Amino acid sequence: MSTVKLTDNPEADPRVKVVFDEIRALRGTDYINNLWLYLAFDPALLEEIWQGVRDVMTTETLIDFKTKEMIYVAVSIANSCQYCIHSHTAAARSRGMSDDEHAELLRIVSMAGRTNHLLNGLNIPVDDIYDMENSENHP
Repeated sequence: MSTVKLTDNPEADPRVKVVFDEIRALRGTDYINNLWLYLAFDPALLEEIWQGVRDVMTTETLIDFKTKEMIYVAVSIANSCQYCIHSHTAAARSRGMSDDEHAELLRIVSMAGRTNHLLNGLNIPVDDIYDMENSENHP
């Protein structure tokens, strides 16, 4: 259950309508998913989060769109965000992620989590070669 109430007519606020119209245009659909619908309770927050997501996830950069979505899935798993796991897995699939790539992604996330826990528990010092301030020869 949400901690905020869904607004009956969110697009009555012109700021919300601008964001929703941009989402529709970029995605080529009239569908507005729950993240944006629920964030409409605070138009300023909606604008801020949409601008960040838009700038990072929908703008062409050095990292291709499928990889961006797969990274988002990995971070969402690490942060236990069920909503983002589902929405970004669907987005990664729509960008071409295969079942085999999804399985490999899950293996990587699982291994990274395991080794992170071990390293945190053992408090192993970072090798000087990995510290950019202390090493001239980086691997």
